[in-house]
Amino acid sequence: MANHPSAEKRNRQRIKRAAHNRAIRTAVRTAVRKARVAIETGNENAAVLAKAASVAVAKAAQKGVVPRPTASRTVSRLALSLNRAASGSNG
Repeated sequence: MANHPSAEKRNRQRIKRAAHNRAIRTAVRTAVRKARVAIETGNENAAVLAKAASVAVAKAAQKGVVPRPTASRTVSRLALSLNRAASGSNG
């Protein structure tokens, strides 16, 4: 337990930041999940959802919630699966 005023403040800040980061991370996971489901089911909105997920992941990485390499890998795999689904349905 924090005994000094500065330690108590740091604990309050930690709680606020953890809640903020958790909200962002949850939104990113939801967006990516929706995009993956849309791509797998062949939904016509898959490209829009994938773009929205890519933007959400990039913003989370910019804010430091998600590591940049993880964000890059996620966006890359999402784009790859979208392109594979598009080429498979057209060809």
